[in-house]
Amino acid sequence: MGLFILRRVGVMILTGLCLTFLVFTLTNLYPNLEKLAKTQGNFRMSDEEVSSYLERNGYLQPMVVKYGEWLGVLPSYRHENTDGTIQGRCILPGKTPEESPDFCGVLQGYWGFSTVFKDEVGSIIGTRLSLTGKLMFWVMVLMVPSALILGVLSGMKEGSKTDRTLSTVAITTTATPEYVSGVILIAVFASSTVGLKWFKGTATSAMESANFENFFLPVLTISLYGMGYIARMTRASMAEVMTAQYIRTARLKGVSFPNIVVKHALRNALIAPFTVIMLQFPWLLNGVVIVETLFNYKGFGWTLVQAASNNDIELLLGVSVVSVFVVLVTQLISDIGYVYLNPRISVT
Repeated sequence: MGLFILRRVGVMILTGLCLTFLVFTLTNLYPNLEKLAKTQGNFRMSDEEVSSYLERNGYLQPMVVKYGEWLGVLPSYRHENTDGTIQGRCILPGKTPEESPDFCGVLQGYWGFSTVFKDEVGSIIGTRLSLTGKLMFWVMVLMVPSALILGVLSGMKEGSKTDRTLSTVAITTTATPEYVSGVILIAVFASSTVGLKWFKGTATSAMESANFENFFLPVLTISLYGMGYIARMTRASMAEVMTAQYIRTARLKGVSFPNIVVKHALRNALIAPFTVIMLQFPWLLNGVVIVETLFNYKGFGWTLVQAASNNDIELLLGVSVVSVFVVLVTQLISDIGYVYLNPRISVT
């Protein structure tokens, strides 16, 4: 098992480097850099002025060199201006070149400076990630148990009336986009003119103090969309297990149906849903952009949209790195958990 984990970690690191280099290359294409220069200067800058800005800030270096500096494995670029002052990535406001380190990349904990929020990228990501993490936690608390219960109840007696009813519910929730269900929930439960006004239609106040009134609707909106897919996978897995030979043998021996489900079928039926559940984390991290925008909740997905729409290269890179890391780590946990849960797999 130890060797298996080491191999998976090695593949994960290599994949992470390839993906981050790809994102770095795409965000550092010249049209994006030109737009950045004009955003920081003015949109009437000439081509010579744009090139001068990019040269001073080290953007015209070879792509591999810039990636090495950003990663923190190569010394940072420095430029001496005509007035004798020296500027560079590692030279922060209030610091002299002598006081500044030569290496200041992701590996050293410096993610860059946001041109939109005027703050360090690491600080922005930490704040926004904690907000989305709070949202993800309550979504998983509501979504996963509900989906597993629906799936198990459907799969226990395939083709029954209960199965057809619950399967219809699962398909309906999955087929309904978040922006549709979110608008419906707001209209029904948060509108004073149409609905009941039991909850708040915005989650802005939940960023500081989350409670049932201001946080339930966004949690429910996301949960409904993801619940159907997990329930369908659980139902299919449970239905397959219930037709297995050892289940039929247990029935012939007179084992009660509840005992068959709980003691014999449930563990094997949860193997496939476990993988699906782990894959929900990357989706929840970046896929809740619509919900965060709809409910005015300024989390990680909202930050991704702001970085992309405002051409904030450093912030966009930071968000991308976190997204890649979450995808790879959840995939690693999924693979390890699948090995432990599936008794038919033996890793030497």
